[in-house]
Amino acid sequence: MSVTTTAGARLRAAGGGANRWVVLFVLCISLLLVALDATVLHVAVPAVTEDLRPNGVELLWIVDAYPLICASLLILFGTLGDRVGRRRVLLIGYGLFGLASAVAAFAPTPEVLIGARALLGIGGAMIMPATLSILRDVFPDRRERATAIGIWTAVAAVGAATGPVLGGFLVEHFWWGSVFLINIPLMALILPVGRWLLPESKGAVDGPWDVLGALMAAAGVLGVVLGVKRLGAGDRVLDISTLGPLLVGAALLVVFVQRQRRRVHPLIDMRMFARAAFSTSVGCIVLAMLALVGLELIAVQYLQLVLGLSPLETGLRLLPLTFAAMAAGATGSHTLHRIGPRRMVGWGFVLTAAAVLLLTLMGQHDRPWLLASAFVLLGFGLQTTLFGAYESMLSEAPADQAGGAAAIGETSYQLGAGMGIALLGSVMNAAYTPAVTSLAGVPDRLSSAAAHSLGEAYQIADTLDGPTGEALRTTARHSFVHGLHVTLLVSAGLLLVGALAALRLPRVMESSAPEKCPRPRLSEVPAQAGREPAEAAGSGRTAH
Repeated sequence: MSVTTTAGARLRAAGGGANRWVVLFVLCISLLLVALDATVLHVAVPAVTEDLRPNGVELLWIVDAYPLICASLLILFGTLGDRVGRRRVLLIGYGLFGLASAVAAFAPTPEVLIGARALLGIGGAMIMPATLSILRDVFPDRRERATAIGIWTAVAAVGAATGPVLGGFLVEHFWWGSVFLINIPLMALILPVGRWLLPESKGAVDGPWDVLGALMAAAGVLGVVLGVKRLGAGDRVLDISTLGPLLVGAALLVVFVQRQRRRVHPLIDMRMFARAAFSTSVGCIVLAMLALVGLELIAVQYLQLVLGLSPLETGLRLLPLTFAAMAAGATGSHTLHRIGPRRMVGWGFVLTAAAVLLLTLMGQHDRPWLLASAFVLLGFGLQTTLFGAYESMLSEAPADQAGGAAAIGETSYQLGAGMGIALLGSVMNAAYTPAVTSLAGVPDRLSSAAAHSLGEAYQIADTLDGPTGEALRTTARHSFVHGLHVTLLVSAGLLLVGALAALRLPRVMESSAPEKCPRPRLSEVPAQAGREPAEAAGSGRTAH
């Protein structure tokens, strides 16, 4: 039985009124800050390095602590919100995010900054699934919910894309801590506003919360994401520091799934994955991020190191992508209703693949109109795909498991991003390294260091005299562009695989308010193999 507080009940009983759009505004501001914080630090890394003098390992954790902790705790806090109240978890997340931002802004040592970034990850993990599950609760009608999700996903794209622009501006005019300080006044405002405006809601309170399962999921996701990030950083596959977390994380996730199948009151009912629309939507989110996030990092290096743009100029070049994503989000509900989830997600993948192939025409010289056109297609296509996938996934999930479903979607996003960095980073390294390491006249020690990245190659070239240094610089730049083209082709192939996967989605959008056309019980989905019939029947829930 779904349990809601009086505020949430009044909101839905009145049909939501204008209040539901005010709630959406508050949720979008929350999401904007979390998405912004994921990328705003990237351009501040040189300033942080100069000020705090972290070693290589500390610098890696300064950058990675936030996404690693956030990704690993999404399922824990998403399912906890279903039990204790989604608004309650969200408000605590606001407080932690504001506190961590203050500590990070004035961190005197690398260790303090790493701790603050980890605390930011905890706050982000509390905020992200809560915003999506509250949205699911406040917009019971699928057509209106599609519009709300379009706005929600567009805001996420805006936050991620404008992070480098805002970060570049702040670092150029203030000090690196200002990239965190901007969170504090907004959190101070949104915390009381959220407490007053947001309705409370819970899922099914029909059994104890599986604390061990939640911790198992957190540790499993942490191990997998950490492993794939190390692969993307160029670590050896057989290195225990890479292989160990991957194997342990994967094993924990397998045990977690088996545990959820056996429990009468699971954290996440795995029978949701028996629905083709749900499992396919999750797979499409993973594929979209797998194909594009690693590519985005490589593209930023191309803009700065090959074309010679500043961090602020680089961020401004990405604005067409942001505006196109906003347009796709704004028109997403109409598109979904007109052509249905299958064609929307499938053609979104195809359009994104076309944009990626267009980028292969980029070479050693700046072609701003070509770049802007490709980024417009890329932003519109990617946002269309993610919109259709998120909407289908959330609409297929029972209302009483909205937090868990939202956490699955966000975890899929993070896993896809991590795997994309690992896979496309490996492809890039394989295409870039041979020409640099085989260059005549450069000592083996220096050529091996130059093979790590284009930036390191430039630094080493500056230390070499005359033609040898210039030859290294030219070879490294040409090899990088060649590697970028190979990576683009691989990315386009992954996107086309996603288009084929989208064929399993429903052809048309079913538009119905849950109170008028209730969703079938999960108990009507065939029980998983090995699950006792009585236990399976006991855990069946009604979607409201």
